[in-house]
Amino acid sequence: MTSPDYAVFGHPISHSLSPRIHATFGKQTGITLDYAAIDAPADAFAATLARFADAGGRGANITLPLKQDAFGLCAQTSDFASRAGAVNTLTRVDGSWHGDNTDGPGLIRDLTGRHSLDLRERRSLLLGAGGAARAAAHALLDAGIGELVIVNRNAERADALADSIRDPSRVHTRYWNDLADLGSFDLIVNATSAGVARETLQLPFALVAPRALCYDLSYGAAAFGFVAWARAAGAGKALDGLGMLVEQAAESFAIWHGMRPDTDPVHDALRAELPLLATD
Repeated sequence: MTSPDYAVFGHPISHSLSPRIHATFGKQTGITLDYAAIDAPADAFAATLARFADAGGRGANITLPLKQDAFGLCAQTSDFASRAGAVNTLTRVDGSWHGDNTDGPGLIRDLTGRHSLDLRERRSLLLGAGGAARAAAHALLDAGIGELVIVNRNAERADALADSIRDPSRVHTRYWNDLADLGSFDLIVNATSAGVARETLQLPFALVAPRALCYDLSYGAAAFGFVAWARAAGAGKALDGLGMLVEQAAESFAIWHGMRPDTDPVHDALRAELPLLATD
């Protein structure tokens, strides 16, 4: 049995669509690749990644909850990954790992490209402070949002993220128990792991401004609770993160293979299998 050249690492990982997405990209571009899903709990991630590299692994995607751990295993990182302090794309270069973060560009491509949304000056709420939240925060600020309020169930992690951004005029943190007192937002991004863990977030409807955009970085069943809440609150758009998943995968594919695939056919095929979650 041969070892894969490329893989996605996470825990849990059996639900991941990444192997299917990259296989489709390979067929579309005529590039042959062997891409697998590898389960790696946080305490075993470094050793598992090392075995993958020793067996000839050339590139890896990293998902929940390992993106900050992956950052620490890199000899070099891109500018965006360095700012985010999180890595979701690893490339083997001269016996070491080079880290990139394609989550941020993937999110912005989905919002502004696929959905034609203008993010400028939006008052924004970010729920969560993990690796995905870090990428989302920097990408949204780069895209020109106005104020960013970060709320996490662990307040210290929210403060650490805000401090790392170093933009106190636009970035603020609040306590989870203060959500009902924060007013309304034009953009709400759920970057928590609640949906993946099958937990329910108790969020006040008052957070949602008229015609607000609500976006869950998770996709499929993991995003259903947040998307349903957003629709009940009257959001203008309530989206899951399927588009972001496909776009960040395309960015990773381009890093590894020097060719960016066409994402629309892949997105549309997966969207047909995950109905309703992206309907306005």
